[in-house]
Amino acid sequence: MGIPERQAYSLNSRKVAEATRSWLVQRGIKIEEIAELVLFLQKKYYPGLTMEECVHNVEKVLEKREVQNAVLTGIQLDVLAEEGKLLSPLQEMINNDEGLYGVDEILALSIVNVYGSIGLTNFGYVDKLKPGVLERLNDKSLGPVHTFLDDIVGAIASAASSRIAHNKQSEREVEIELPKEPGDD
Repeated sequence: MGIPERQAYSLNSRKVAEATRSWLVQRGIKIEEIAELVLFLQKKYYPGLTMEECVHNVEKVLEKREVQNAVLTGIQLDVLAEEGKLLSPLQEMINNDEGLYGVDEILALSIVNVYGSIGLTNFGYVDKLKPGVLERLNDKSLGPVHTFLDDIVGAIASAASSRIAHNKQSEREVEIELPKEPGDD
């Protein structure tokens, strides 16, 4: 008996995207809750911003492969911690959302970095303030482990906020018909 031949690996992007959305739902996250964070972050700068625009931008962020990878990885680690399947001391650190354990924030920063520095400042702000859904995700008395998920949700909202800021700037430039620089074509 020989070693079974290994099938060639082929990534199915549609399945990855579907799994990302499904796992968020399974962990109790609604796109609208993330969009509420986006509105919270951006309403001061864009008073006419609608929830519909916020939802659209959250969905666009969730289409990015880097974001999907972070969501799937973070949720898996939270679930494994809930099930007690990690080795000590990592098990206890993730289970208790250890303050000096920063890998959860580092993973979330991979989402934020897709959309630049505005997302970074927004992420720091919501991570500290814990508004909306982030307050629930950080409530350790509710049972589930969300060491990674709270930061991931904050990062998705921050990235969507950054996306809005960049798009609004582009819209303004079109409105005032800024002259094109050489090489902009």
